Amino acid sequence: MFHYMAGWATKIEGNTITLSVPYMPGAGFHAYTLREPIGVIAQIIPWNFPLLMAAWKLAPALATGNTVILKPAEQTPLTALRLAELIAEAGIPDGVVNVLPGYGESAGAALAAHDDVDKVAFTGSTEVGKLIVQAAAGNLKKVTLELGGKSPNIVLDDADPDIAIQGAANAIFFNHGQCCVAGSRLFIQEDRFDQVVEGVAGIARGIKLGPGLEPGTQMGPLVSDEQLQRVTGYLDSGRDEGAHTVVGGSRHGEQGYFVQPTVLIGAHPSTKVVREEIFGPVVVASPFSDLDQIAAEANDTTYGLGAGIWTRDISKAHALASRIRAGTVWINCYNVFDAALPFGGYKQSGWGREMGHEVLEAYTEVKAVCTQL
Repeated sequence: MFHYMAGWATKIEGNTITLSVPYMPGAGFHAYTLREPIGVIAQIIPWNFPLLMAAWKLAPALATGNTVILKPAEQTPLTALRLAELIAEAGIPDGVVNVLPGYGESAGAALAAHDDVDKVAFTGSTEVGKLIVQAAAGNLKKVTLELGGKSPNIVLDDADPDIAIQGAANAIFFNHGQCCVAGSRLFIQEDRFDQVVEGVAGIARGIKLGPGLEPGTQMGPLVSDEQLQRVTGYLDSGRDEGAHTVVGGSRHGEQGYFVQPTVLIGAHPSTKVVREEIFGPVVVASPFSDLDQIAAEANDTTYGLGAGIWTRDISKAHALASRIRAGTVWINCYNVFDAALPFGGYKQSGWGREMGHEVLEAYTEVKAVCTQL
Protein backbone atom coordinates (compact mmCIF):
# COMPACT_ATOMS: atom_id res chain seq x y z
CA MET A 1 0.00 0.00 0.00
CA PHE A 2 2.78 2.44 0.87
CA HIS A 3 4.70 1.64 -2.32
CA TYR A 4 1.58 2.01 -4.46
CA MET A 5 0.49 5.31 -2.91
CA ALA A 6 4.03 6.70 -3.05
CA GLY A 7 3.74 6.44 -6.82
CA TRP A 8 0.70 8.71 -6.81
CA ALA A 9 2.49 11.50 -4.93
CA THR A 10 3.98 12.85 -8.18
CA LYS A 11 0.85 12.24 -10.27
CA ILE A 12 -1.77 14.34 -8.51
CA GLU A 13 -2.86 16.71 -11.24
CA GLY A 14 -5.39 19.42 -11.93
CA ASN A 15 -7.05 20.40 -15.20
CA THR A 16 -7.10 23.39 -17.53
CA ILE A 17 -10.64 24.47 -18.36
CA THR A 18 -11.94 26.47 -21.32
CA LEU A 19 -14.52 29.06 -20.22
CA SER A 20 -17.29 30.71 -22.21
CA VAL A 21 -18.75 33.20 -19.65
CA PRO A 22 -21.61 34.47 -21.89
CA TYR A 23 -22.20 37.62 -19.82
CA MET A 24 -18.61 38.80 -20.54
CA PRO A 25 -18.39 38.64 -24.36
CA GLY A 26 -14.90 39.03 -25.75
CA ALA A 27 -13.12 38.42 -22.45
CA GLY A 28 -10.35 35.86 -22.32
CA PHE A 29 -9.60 33.63 -19.36
CA HIS A 30 -6.99 31.19 -18.18
CA ALA A 31 -8.63 28.75 -15.75
CA TYR A 32 -7.27 25.66 -14.05
CA THR A 33 -7.79 23.47 -11.02
CA LEU A 34 -5.41 22.38 -8.28
CA ARG A 35 -5.67 19.46 -5.89
CA GLU A 36 -4.42 20.45 -2.46
CA PRO A 37 -4.16 18.64 0.89
CA ILE A 38 -7.18 18.92 3.17
CA GLY A 39 -5.03 19.49 6.27
CA VAL A 40 -5.23 17.63 9.58
CA ILE A 41 -6.80 14.19 9.18
CA ALA A 42 -8.10 12.13 12.09
CA GLN A 43 -8.09 8.45 11.18
CA ILE A 44 -9.88 5.94 13.40
CA ILE A 45 -9.26 2.28 12.62
CA PRO A 46 -10.73 -1.03 13.86
CA TRP A 47 -9.25 -4.06 15.59
CA ASN A 48 -9.91 -6.78 13.01
CA PHE A 49 -6.97 -5.95 10.66
CA PRO A 50 -5.05 -3.43 12.76
CA LEU A 51 -1.82 -3.03 10.81
CA LEU A 52 -3.49 -3.34 7.41
CA MET A 53 -6.10 -0.72 8.30
CA ALA A 54 -3.36 1.64 9.42
CA ALA A 55 -1.63 1.24 6.05
CA TRP A 56 -4.87 1.72 4.11
CA LYS A 57 -5.48 4.97 5.95
CA LEU A 58 -2.01 6.47 6.32
CA ALA A 59 -0.58 5.87 2.85
CA PRO A 60 -3.04 7.95 0.77
CA ALA A 61 -3.23 10.70 3.39
CA LEU A 62 0.54 11.12 3.31
CA ALA A 63 0.81 10.79 -0.47
CA THR A 64 -1.57 13.74 -0.83
CA GLY A 65 0.35 15.91 1.65
CA ASN A 66 -1.80 15.79 4.77
CA THR A 67 -0.84 15.33 8.42
CA VAL A 68 -2.48 12.55 10.40
CA ILE A 69 -3.63 11.67 13.91
CA LEU A 70 -4.18 7.92 13.88
CA LYS A 71 -6.29 6.38 16.63
CA PRO A 72 -6.01 2.59 16.73
CA ALA A 73 -8.69 0.45 18.35
CA GLU A 74 -8.29 0.11 22.10
CA GLN A 75 -8.04 -3.69 21.67
CA THR A 76 -5.09 -3.52 19.23
CA PRO A 77 -2.81 -0.50 19.73
CA LEU A 78 0.60 -2.17 19.53
CA THR A 79 0.97 -2.52 15.75
CA ALA A 80 0.15 1.18 15.25
CA LEU A 81 2.71 2.19 17.88
CA ARG A 82 5.36 0.01 16.26
CA LEU A 83 4.48 1.48 12.86
CA ALA A 84 4.96 4.96 14.35
CA GLU A 85 8.45 3.97 15.47
CA LEU A 86 9.27 2.77 11.96
CA ILE A 87 7.88 5.99 10.46
CA ALA A 88 10.14 8.00 12.74
CA GLU A 89 13.14 5.85 11.77
CA ALA A 90 12.30 6.39 8.09
CA GLY A 91 12.70 10.15 8.54
CA ILE A 92 9.13 11.39 8.36
CA PRO A 93 9.19 14.77 10.18
CA ASP A 94 7.83 14.97 13.71
CA GLY A 95 4.14 15.84 13.82
CA VAL A 96 3.28 14.49 10.39
CA VAL A 97 2.09 11.14 11.74
CA ASN A 98 0.78 11.02 15.29
CA VAL A 99 -0.54 7.85 16.93
CA LEU A 100 -3.08 8.43 19.69
CA PRO A 101 -4.17 5.27 21.54
CA GLY A 102 -7.37 5.54 23.52
CA TYR A 103 -11.00 4.55 23.82
CA GLY A 104 -13.52 5.43 21.18
CA GLU A 105 -15.86 7.26 23.53
CA SER A 106 -13.05 9.54 24.71
CA ALA A 107 -10.15 9.84 22.23
CA GLY A 108 -12.19 8.94 19.15
CA ALA A 109 -15.10 11.21 20.01
CA ALA A 110 -12.75 14.11 20.79
CA LEU A 111 -11.01 13.78 17.43
CA ALA A 112 -14.30 13.60 15.54
CA ALA A 113 -15.56 16.76 17.22
CA HIS A 114 -12.33 18.81 17.31
CA ASP A 115 -12.47 22.10 15.40
CA ASP A 116 -8.81 21.84 14.35
CA VAL A 117 -9.39 18.50 12.61
CA ASP A 118 -10.26 19.08 8.94
CA LYS A 119 -11.39 15.55 8.12
CA VAL A 120 -12.14 12.29 9.88
CA ALA A 121 -11.74 8.92 8.17
CA PHE A 122 -13.33 6.06 10.07
CA THR A 123 -13.47 2.30 9.61
CA GLY A 124 -15.75 0.38 11.95
CA SER A 125 -19.37 -0.34 12.70
CA THR A 126 -22.27 1.50 11.11
CA GLU A 127 -23.57 2.43 14.56
CA VAL A 128 -20.34 4.22 15.47
CA GLY A 129 -20.12 5.71 11.97
CA LYS A 130 -23.38 7.53 12.60
CA LEU A 131 -21.97 8.94 15.84
CA ILE A 132 -18.90 10.14 13.93
CA VAL A 133 -21.12 12.03 11.50
CA GLN A 134 -22.95 13.72 14.36
CA ALA A 135 -19.72 14.68 16.12
CA ALA A 136 -18.22 16.05 12.89
CA ALA A 137 -21.13 18.43 12.33
CA GLY A 138 -19.64 21.11 14.59
CA ASN A 139 -17.19 22.45 12.02
CA LEU A 140 -18.62 20.48 9.06
CA LYS A 141 -15.37 18.60 8.68
CA LYS A 142 -15.14 16.18 5.79
CA VAL A 143 -15.99 12.56 6.61
CA THR A 144 -15.31 9.25 4.92
CA LEU A 145 -16.68 6.03 6.36
CA GLU A 146 -15.99 2.35 5.72
CA LEU A 147 -18.66 0.60 7.73
CA GLY A 148 -20.43 -2.70 8.19
CA GLY A 149 -21.82 -5.23 5.77
CA LYS A 150 -24.13 -8.19 5.35
CA SER A 151 -22.79 -9.37 2.05
CA PRO A 152 -24.68 -11.73 -0.26
CA ASN A 153 -22.70 -14.62 -1.74
CA ILE A 154 -24.62 -16.16 -4.65
CA VAL A 155 -24.05 -19.63 -6.09
CA LEU A 156 -25.81 -20.30 -9.40
CA ASP A 157 -26.69 -23.83 -10.45
CA ASP A 158 -24.08 -23.82 -13.25
CA ALA A 159 -21.18 -22.94 -10.92
CA ASP A 160 -18.27 -25.32 -10.47
CA PRO A 161 -19.35 -26.86 -7.15
CA ASP A 162 -15.86 -27.49 -5.78
CA ILE A 163 -14.72 -23.93 -6.47
CA ALA A 164 -17.96 -22.41 -5.18
CA ILE A 165 -17.95 -24.45 -1.97
CA GLN A 166 -14.38 -23.55 -1.14
CA GLY A 167 -15.06 -19.93 -2.05
CA ALA A 168 -18.19 -19.73 0.08
CA ALA A 169 -16.32 -21.15 3.06
CA ASN A 170 -13.46 -18.70 2.61
CA ALA A 171 -15.93 -15.83 2.30
CA ILE A 172 -17.30 -16.39 5.80
CA PHE A 173 -14.57 -18.16 7.77
CA PHE A 174 -11.64 -15.95 6.71
CA ASN A 175 -10.34 -14.06 9.77
CA HIS A 176 -12.93 -15.88 11.95
CA GLY A 177 -15.71 -14.05 10.11
CA GLN A 178 -14.49 -10.80 11.70
CA CYS A 179 -14.48 -9.11 8.32
CA CYS A 180 -16.76 -6.31 7.09
CA VAL A 181 -17.27 -7.99 3.69
CA ALA A 182 -17.83 -11.49 5.10
CA GLY A 183 -20.15 -13.48 2.84
CA SER A 184 -22.60 -14.05 5.66
CA ARG A 185 -25.71 -14.49 3.50
CA LEU A 186 -25.18 -17.50 1.26
CA PHE A 187 -27.77 -17.79 -1.51
CA ILE A 188 -27.70 -21.07 -3.45
CA GLN A 189 -29.83 -21.97 -6.48
CA GLU A 190 -32.20 -24.77 -5.54
CA ASP A 191 -30.61 -27.56 -7.59
CA ARG A 192 -27.27 -27.00 -5.82
CA PHE A 193 -28.53 -26.14 -2.35
CA ASP A 194 -27.98 -29.42 -0.51
CA GLN A 195 -24.63 -30.05 -2.17
CA VAL A 196 -23.19 -26.62 -1.40
CA VAL A 197 -24.53 -26.52 2.16
CA GLU A 198 -23.04 -29.91 2.96
CA GLY A 199 -19.77 -28.93 1.31
CA VAL A 200 -19.43 -25.73 3.33
CA ALA A 201 -20.50 -27.57 6.49
CA GLY A 202 -17.84 -30.20 5.81
CA ILE A 203 -15.16 -27.54 5.59
CA ALA A 204 -16.46 -26.00 8.82
CA ARG A 205 -16.24 -29.34 10.61
CA GLY A 206 -12.63 -29.75 9.51
CA ILE A 207 -11.38 -26.35 10.69
CA LYS A 208 -9.00 -26.73 13.62
CA LEU A 209 -9.59 -24.14 16.32
CA GLY A 210 -6.83 -23.18 18.71
CA PRO A 211 -4.35 -20.51 19.82
CA GLY A 212 -2.95 -18.50 16.95
CA LEU A 213 0.67 -19.43 17.69
CA GLU A 214 -0.04 -23.17 17.92
CA PRO A 215 1.12 -25.14 14.85
CA GLY A 216 -1.80 -26.48 12.87
CA THR A 217 -4.33 -23.93 14.11
CA GLN A 218 -6.63 -22.82 11.29
CA MET A 219 -8.94 -20.52 13.25
CA GLY A 220 -8.05 -18.65 16.41
CA PRO A 221 -10.28 -16.98 18.99
CA LEU A 222 -12.46 -13.95 18.52
CA VAL A 223 -10.92 -10.69 19.65
CA SER A 224 -12.58 -10.32 23.06
CA ASP A 225 -15.15 -11.58 25.51
CA GLU A 226 -17.46 -8.81 24.31
CA GLN A 227 -17.26 -10.16 20.76
CA LEU A 228 -17.75 -13.73 22.00
CA GLN A 229 -20.94 -12.71 23.79
CA ARG A 230 -22.15 -10.84 20.71
CA VAL A 231 -21.67 -13.79 18.36
CA THR A 232 -23.06 -16.44 20.69
CA GLY A 233 -26.01 -14.14 21.36
CA TYR A 234 -26.79 -14.15 17.65
CA LEU A 235 -26.52 -17.96 17.60
CA ASP A 236 -29.06 -18.15 20.42
CA SER A 237 -31.29 -15.68 18.62
CA GLY A 238 -31.12 -17.69 15.39
CA ARG A 239 -32.24 -20.86 17.14
CA ASP A 240 -35.01 -19.03 18.97
CA GLU A 241 -36.28 -17.58 15.70
CA GLY A 242 -36.42 -20.96 13.95
CA ALA A 243 -33.08 -21.36 12.15
CA HIS A 244 -31.64 -24.88 11.96
CA THR A 245 -27.96 -25.46 12.75
CA VAL A 246 -26.23 -27.70 10.21
CA VAL A 247 -22.85 -27.48 11.92
CA GLY A 248 -21.41 -25.51 14.84
CA GLY A 249 -23.78 -23.22 16.63
CA SER A 250 -22.06 -22.62 19.94
CA ARG A 251 -18.94 -21.67 21.82
CA HIS A 252 -15.94 -23.97 21.42
CA GLY A 253 -14.45 -25.20 24.69
CA GLU A 254 -14.58 -23.64 28.14
CA GLN A 255 -11.62 -21.26 27.85
CA GLY A 256 -10.81 -18.53 25.37
CA TYR A 257 -13.06 -16.67 22.96
CA PHE A 258 -13.58 -19.52 20.50
CA VAL A 259 -16.75 -19.96 18.43
CA GLN A 260 -17.46 -22.98 16.26
CA PRO A 261 -17.65 -22.27 12.52
CA THR A 262 -21.40 -22.32 11.95
CA VAL A 263 -23.80 -22.94 9.05
CA LEU A 264 -27.47 -22.08 9.56
CA ILE A 265 -30.40 -22.85 7.26
CA GLY A 266 -34.13 -22.19 7.39
CA ALA A 267 -33.85 -18.66 8.79
CA HIS A 268 -36.68 -16.30 7.86
CA PRO A 269 -35.53 -13.18 5.95
CA SER A 270 -36.71 -10.96 8.80
CA THR A 271 -34.61 -12.62 11.53
CA LYS A 272 -31.60 -10.99 13.17
CA VAL A 273 -29.12 -13.55 11.83
CA VAL A 274 -30.16 -12.58 8.31
CA ARG A 275 -30.56 -8.83 8.82
CA GLU A 276 -27.76 -7.83 11.20
CA GLU A 277 -23.96 -7.99 11.01
CA ILE A 278 -22.74 -10.79 13.30
CA PHE A 279 -18.98 -10.35 12.75
CA GLY A 280 -18.19 -13.97 13.48
CA PRO A 281 -17.85 -17.32 11.66
CA VAL A 282 -21.60 -17.68 11.05
CA VAL A 283 -23.25 -18.04 7.64
CA VAL A 284 -26.96 -18.28 6.85
CA ALA A 285 -27.69 -20.33 3.71
CA SER A 286 -30.93 -19.89 1.75
CA PRO A 287 -32.20 -21.39 -1.52
CA PHE A 288 -33.45 -19.34 -4.48
CA SER A 289 -35.03 -20.17 -7.82
CA ASP A 290 -34.28 -17.47 -10.42
CA LEU A 291 -32.06 -14.44 -11.02
CA ASP A 292 -34.83 -11.87 -10.65
CA GLN A 293 -35.60 -13.24 -7.21
CA ILE A 294 -31.99 -13.31 -6.06
CA ALA A 295 -31.18 -9.77 -7.22
CA ALA A 296 -34.01 -8.46 -5.02
CA GLU A 297 -33.01 -10.64 -2.05
CA ALA A 298 -29.34 -9.67 -2.33
CA ASN A 299 -30.28 -5.99 -2.19
CA ASP A 300 -32.75 -6.44 0.67
CA THR A 301 -30.38 -5.04 3.27
CA THR A 302 -29.36 -1.70 4.70
CA TYR A 303 -25.77 -2.54 3.75
CA GLY A 304 -23.96 -2.61 0.42
CA LEU A 305 -20.29 -3.41 0.91
CA GLY A 306 -19.46 -6.65 -0.90
CA ALA A 307 -21.03 -9.49 -2.86
CA GLY A 308 -19.97 -12.71 -4.56
CA ILE A 309 -21.25 -14.52 -7.65
CA TRP A 310 -20.32 -18.08 -8.62
CA THR A 311 -21.19 -19.22 -12.15
CA ARG A 312 -19.69 -20.54 -15.38
CA ASP A 313 -21.93 -18.20 -17.42
CA ILE A 314 -20.06 -14.90 -17.74
CA SER A 315 -23.11 -13.15 -19.20
CA LYS A 316 -25.21 -14.06 -16.16
CA ALA A 317 -22.37 -12.98 -13.91
CA HIS A 318 -22.06 -9.48 -15.35
CA ALA A 319 -25.83 -9.03 -15.69
CA LEU A 320 -26.28 -9.93 -12.02
CA ALA A 321 -23.30 -7.85 -10.90
CA SER A 322 -24.85 -4.76 -12.48
CA ARG A 323 -28.02 -5.26 -10.43
CA ILE A 324 -26.36 -5.71 -7.04
CA ARG A 325 -25.92 -2.53 -5.01
CA ALA A 326 -22.53 -3.13 -3.46
CA GLY A 327 -19.14 -1.46 -3.63
CA THR A 328 -17.34 -4.65 -4.65
CA VAL A 329 -18.73 -7.64 -6.53
CA TRP A 330 -16.42 -10.65 -6.83
CA ILE A 331 -17.08 -13.17 -9.60
CA ASN A 332 -15.75 -16.71 -9.02
CA CYS A 333 -13.53 -15.39 -6.24
CA TYR A 334 -13.90 -13.64 -2.89
CA ASN A 335 -11.81 -11.49 -0.56
CA VAL A 336 -9.55 -10.29 -3.37
CA PHE A 337 -8.02 -6.93 -2.43
CA ASP A 338 -5.37 -4.86 -4.19
CA ALA A 339 -3.89 -1.43 -3.62
CA ALA A 340 -5.10 -0.38 -7.09
CA LEU A 341 -8.67 -1.60 -6.57
CA PRO A 342 -11.09 0.87 -4.93
CA PHE A 343 -12.94 -0.42 -1.88
CA GLY A 344 -15.98 0.96 -0.10
CA GLY A 345 -19.71 0.66 0.25
CA TYR A 346 -23.16 1.65 -0.87
CA LYS A 347 -25.98 2.64 1.48
CA GLN A 348 -25.16 2.26 5.19
CA SER A 349 -21.84 0.58 4.40
CA GLY A 350 -20.21 3.96 4.13
CA TRP A 351 -19.13 7.07 2.25
CA GLY A 352 -16.15 7.27 -0.09
CA ARG A 353 -13.55 4.73 -1.20
CA GLU A 354 -10.29 3.35 0.11
CA MET A 355 -7.38 2.50 -2.20
CA GLY A 356 -6.99 2.97 -5.94
CA HIS A 357 -7.09 6.31 -7.71
CA GLU A 358 -10.46 7.10 -6.13
CA VAL A 359 -9.03 7.48 -2.62
CA LEU A 360 -7.06 10.56 -3.71
CA GLU A 361 -10.34 12.45 -3.97
CA ALA A 362 -11.02 11.69 -0.30
CA TYR A 363 -7.80 13.41 0.84
CA THR A 364 -7.64 16.46 -1.43
CA GLU A 365 -9.51 19.71 -1.91
CA VAL A 366 -10.14 21.02 -5.44
CA LYS A 367 -9.30 24.67 -5.98
CA ALA A 368 -10.40 26.49 -9.13
CA VAL A 369 -8.12 29.35 -10.27
CA CYS A 370 -9.51 31.81 -12.82
CA THR A 371 -7.52 34.67 -14.40
CA GLN A 372 -8.85 37.25 -16.87
CA LEU A 373 -6.31 37.78 -19.62
